[in-house]
Order: sequence, then C-alpha cells, then structure tokens
Amino acid sequence: MAKPKISILIPVFRSEKFLHKTVEAVDIERKKHNWDLELVLVEDGSGDNSFEKIIELSKQYNYIKGIKLSRNFGHQAAVRTGLEFVTGDYVAIIDDDLQDPPDLLPRFFTCLDNGFDVVYGVRKKRKEGFLKRTSYNLFYKLLSVLSDTKIPLDSGDFCVMKKRVVDKMLQLNESQPFLRGIRAWVGFKQMGLEYERHGRIDGQSGYSLKKLLKIASDGIFSFSNIPLKVITFFGVLSFSLSVIYTAFMLIKYFTIGFDNPGFITTILFISFFGSVNMISIGILGEYLARVYAETKKRPHAIIEDYINIQNGK
Repeated sequence: MAKPKISILIPVFRSEKFLHKTVEAVDIERKKHNWDLELVLVEDGSGDNSFEKIIELSKQYNYIKGIKLSRNFGHQAAVRTGLEFVTGDYVAIIDDDLQDPPDLLPRFFTCLDNGFDVVYGVRKKRKEGFLKRTSYNLFYKLLSVLSDTKIPLDSGDFCVMKKRVVDKMLQLNESQPFLRGIRAWVGFKQMGLEYERHGRIDGQSGYSLKKLLKIASDGIFSFSNIPLKVITFFGVLSFSLSVIYTAFMLIKYFTIGFDNPGFITTILFISFFGSVNMISIGILGEYLARVYAETKKRPHAIIEDYINIQNGK
C-alpha cells in the first residue's frame, strides 16, 4: 500500500519572528518519517512581514504553499480557506506557535492508518492563566449542554483528518464557520487523543477577548436552537407569574382591600419583564443577523496572493 500524502495546514498571524521554528519542527518530522509533504501556510492579514517570511521559507522548503489574505478575517476563516487548497490524503491542522507540537502528528496519523477518519487533540493541561482556562472550561461545558451535535470537551482545531472528511466539511459553506463543530457534525469514525498543550514559543496570542467571544457565539448559535427555546420558557414563566400575581391582587382587593398600590412591586415587575424582553430581542437579533449574513453569500475570505499554487491548487 502506497504511503499517504501528508498535508499540514497552519494559519499564520503575526509570527514572522518565530515561524521558521515551526517550519523547522515540521521538517524534522518530515525527514524522520519520510513524508510526502505539502505545508500550506495561510497568512491572515497579520500587518507585519509574515507573508514575506513565508516567501523566504518557501525558497528553502519547496513543499511550502503560501496564501495571503487581503485582511484579517479571523482564525476560523483562515483555516477554512486553507482547507480548500490541501491535496493530501491525510490533512493536519496545527497552530503556528508550536502549542500543538508537530512531533505528535505521527501518533495521530497512525490512528488514521488503523481505520479512523478523524483524530482530534484533547487538551489535558493548558498553559494559559486561570481566568482563561476557566473561561474555556465553562464554554465547552455550556456548548455540550446546548448543542444538538456532540462536540468533544476541550477539543480545539488541532486534528488530523482523511481527505474525504475535509471534502464533506467544505460542502458546509457557512459564512461564520465553527470548524470543530462542523468536524463533529459531518460524523465519520472519530477519536480523541489527550496531549499536553505547550506554551507559545514567542509573541502573544492573536485571540483577543472580542475574538474569543465571537468564536464562542459562533459555536453556540450555529449548533443550538436552545436559546430560542429558553425565550419561550421565560415567556410562559412570565405569563404564569403575571396571572398568579393578578389573581392574588384581585383576591386581596375583594377580601381586605388595600390603600398602598404596591409601587415597589410594580417597579420590580417592570424591571424583570423589561430585562426578559431585552434579552429575548437580543437572542432573536443574533439568529436574524446570522440568517442575513448567510443570504449575502459572501466568501469566507479574500485571497490577495499565492505562493507555489497553480490553478487554485
């Protein structure tokens, strides 16, 4: 049986100072395991010289393919764009900062050899601060409760897949892709492997609080309609409380009467129902905005330049 061709996809963001270390780590594994390799580097509008670094590295490593996006479209869009250009039988997705060590890939590829279609990394130990670790943990647990699709806890985009899985994922042309959710949704034979996520080799994470919140909202609103059901629940609850309170006030009025109209109680009810209404409108607006985004059918990203890519492949 012929050895499979390997594609490794790396989204690149503000990594001109250390990208060569990541490529060197990949090349060590290539030589050790005699891979037929293509390395697809997608530069996501870094604003530095990351793409120039990719050009420089491509002269040293002839298996590098480079893609430059016209601006920063975000990590998920960059990965989604890169998946359109991979040609290998086995496809791996790793970060550019060596938090997902390339030396783990042979272990993952072996699982594909043994019949699995997807092998994803499960982080058993993070290097981030307490607040960030806690936020990630809460997000994955919330997503597990809300989502109709079983998305493994603490599994990121670090994974290896067979090409047929990638092809099926690309059929889901969502404008705001949440790739780990799409990966779970398409099915096939999947398994998780625990690994210890390393600290960054250099620089700071490109994930700001705003970007993390966007990914979290993409995961929740793209793979769950439970927020809409919560609105219905609160609507029924609010109606029930108002009926009970009205009945109570009527009984009190006709039995003992009252002089105080209940100013504080009125304010509390107005505040409660007003808050419920605003939250409900916000949730409905989020779903409506996503429907609107889908109707525009804009591409995930705009490609400005290529390196070593002929005819779009």
